[in-house]
Amino acid sequence: MPAPPLKLDADGVNAVLTAAFPDAEPGARAHVVEASPGRVKLMRPYGPGLLRPGGLISGPNQMAIADTAAYALVLAHIGDEKMAVTSALSINFLRGAKPGDLWAEAKLLRLGRRLAVCDVHIWSEDPDRIAAQASVTYALP
Repeated sequence: MPAPPLKLDADGVNAVLTAAFPDAEPGARAHVVEASPGRVKLMRPYGPGLLRPGGLISGPNQMAIADTAAYALVLAHIGDEKMAVTSALSINFLRGAKPGDLWAEAKLLRLGRRLAVCDVHIWSEDPDRIAAQASVTYALP
């Protein structure tokens, strides 16, 4: 089954995210680098605030990019609907995420009238070395 068409491209999603979260530090926020039907890719620039004791990127930061990626994916497909909200997020940490830019790729599993279900892969070194995988469900307005 083909993915639904995009209503917003990467720049459009970034504009909505910037307007929705105006207090986020511009150089430290995750931003969409690619958007295509059924898929978005985000990057969060590296900063020492991402690290946990032990020198790895913390779980809460990985969860944040998973949620942001799913929200960006939903926005790309439904348009500027800021009231879409997370209804479930489950994450599996597969290996330590080494210091570096944090990446996430979200894929749309289902886009219904009330819910959107997304699969998110997170990495810092190489997309073939996934640090975490998340399943995220959004309730749609």
